[in-house]
Amino acid sequence: MPKNTKKSKTNDAGQNVFRGRLSVTRSGMGFVIVEGLEQDIMVKRDNMLNALDGDEVKVEVRAGRDSTKRKEGFVVEVVRRKQTEFSGRIEVHPHFAFLVPDSEKIPVDIYIPLHLLNGAHDGDAAVARIVEWTGKTKNPVGEVISVLTNESVNEQAMQGLLMENGFPLRFPDDVLEDAARYPEGVAKDEIKKRLDMRDVLTMTIDPVDAKDFDDALSFRALKGGYYEVGVHIADVSHYIEPGSALDKEAYRRATSVYLPDRVLPMLPERLSNELCSLRPNEEKYTFSVIFVLNKQGKVKEHRIARTVILSDRRFAYEEVQEIIEGADGDHAKELLILNTMAQSIRAERFKKGAINFSSQEVRFKLDETGKPIGIVIKESKEAHQLIEEFMLLANRTVAEYVGGIRHKDKPVPFPYRVHDVPDEDKLRLFTSFASNYGVAFDLSSGEAIARSFNKMLETVQGKPEQHVLEQLGIRTMAKAVYTTENIGHYGLGFAHYCHFTSPIRRYPDVLVHRILQQCLDNDIEPIKQLEAQCRHCSDQERRAMETERAANKYKQVEYMQDYVGDVFDAIISGVATFGFWAETVEHKCEGLVSVHDLTDFDYFEFIEHEYALVGRSTGLRFAMGDKVKVRVAAANLIKRQIDYSLAEAPVMTGRKRHMPPAPGRRKDDKRNKSKDKNKNKQTKRKKK
Repeated sequence: MPKNTKKSKTNDAGQNVFRGRLSVTRSGMGFVIVEGLEQDIMVKRDNMLNALDGDEVKVEVRAGRDSTKRKEGFVVEVVRRKQTEFSGRIEVHPHFAFLVPDSEKIPVDIYIPLHLLNGAHDGDAAVARIVEWTGKTKNPVGEVISVLTNESVNEQAMQGLLMENGFPLRFPDDVLEDAARYPEGVAKDEIKKRLDMRDVLTMTIDPVDAKDFDDALSFRALKGGYYEVGVHIADVSHYIEPGSALDKEAYRRATSVYLPDRVLPMLPERLSNELCSLRPNEEKYTFSVIFVLNKQGKVKEHRIARTVILSDRRFAYEEVQEIIEGADGDHAKELLILNTMAQSIRAERFKKGAINFSSQEVRFKLDETGKPIGIVIKESKEAHQLIEEFMLLANRTVAEYVGGIRHKDKPVPFPYRVHDVPDEDKLRLFTSFASNYGVAFDLSSGEAIARSFNKMLETVQGKPEQHVLEQLGIRTMAKAVYTTENIGHYGLGFAHYCHFTSPIRRYPDVLVHRILQQCLDNDIEPIKQLEAQCRHCSDQERRAMETERAANKYKQVEYMQDYVGDVFDAIISGVATFGFWAETVEHKCEGLVSVHDLTDFDYFEFIEHEYALVGRSTGLRFAMGDKVKVRVAAANLIKRQIDYSLAEAPVMTGRKRHMPPAPGRRKDDKRNKSKDKNKNKQTKRKKK
């Protein structure tokens, strides 16, 4: 079995000072997670300075006499705060005010000078930003940035989730001023520096409700059965100057966040939706990878260049899918050739080791207040795959190009997008479970494991076990991250990979564009602290995903509030010692069936390697992938939690097992049994 190839790196900033992320438990105890340290550093509440949960901190470890005990530390500096904006209630006093936070994650009130209330009154719901908090003061000083009293419950909830995960709701004034100074259109002197592709057929394909179009495809036929396909990406780095207020804010956010009813953009709308967005019939600056391919998607040659384009047509995915399925439409001939190429590239990718996990996307239909009135399950179709394959091809091509360049006899520092091999322990557990369905895995190498996954996915297609094996297989996978240490992308089967194609919504793509231009100009000046920037971008990506999951869960709970008491078909999607999660087939809404609700049937044990709860005396089983009928028992918006109960008694399918005596009482039970035997003997003697 292959071992994970990515090395750990410590963040220590001195012999006894480490840098890491603070995690605070409900009891108030803190633990600093330091990359490269096997054990977290414990920090007591009184030793946290003014650090909050999620903050990046420096912690000093003071040597103790007993080296076997967990390291204990003292926070000496807050390097970067996860969250600086908090919602709460305003309390106004004669000479000062406070914001009493809604979140338990900040244990003190925020002091608001009266001149920083900005129109808020006593009792108002508001958002305040911390502007100063030294280690010498108990309460942070803040200013009110918005009043929420007239906002809807949904608005408050979505804003609260963004703030909770450290995403600022508004752009600072200097950032907006920075974005506003750029003129519309393209300049003649700039066009002269670029490859002019305005006369080539160009189109964008995006979701129907998209506003930021950061990629486009151009197409033209060449002689000899070849075609030129250009992958054109919004040239964000043309506008964002390194070190500017705009650049610093984009780096701070590092990603756009996509919630069910809104997008919190990485860049101000002036850039994301206007200047950089590749809108139809507008001349735009782009950074492009231009391929020469045959109809089977075989690349003959490519060119990387800064360009200027003019998009001729904006397509939604649904329009392109209809054309692929036989409908008439604009540029149907060109789209069908592009799709043929994409499907060939896709097939070749899987043949070379990429893993073919399918994906479903849940989208909410919302009314004018943001309340969900329906749920739509969207699957990846050929129109999505058309764009996906050309974006993957461009990303890989850029990474291969930069990866082949040396600077001072060393590889050029570059933010690769890497994906490690599966976790060994998770993989062993999964392969043992998969064997129950007749699925065998070859664990001799990473390539063999990938082939085994693809063979499994092909074998179980359309079968009842497909969903459970896909979901559990995905959970064995490592998380993709940004780093300068190129170990390849295991899931895609690429030795070199980066993110180049979405600079409007991802900061690593901006970094890639800058370094790529340096390489093209043969004027390389390595970006300082690039690995630290990679870690920050990976952290922000994780936080954005957590925010998006929480928002989706909120909408699921809100939707299910109208169905309390109703019964739905569901699939068991997770199992733990305290119960199992079930996901409704119709809506993909997940909720918990507590083990306490199963006590009428049996006492259940969690069998980890079987992903199942098993009754100790009856053998009843609740396992991943099992079908169940559930009743919606409760839908709690505050906790973002759906509770289900079983709507039908389970069917006995397992082998009956005897209930062993409860732990710690076996000797007493034996004694009682021996007493009972003695009593029985005495009774028989008396009868005789």
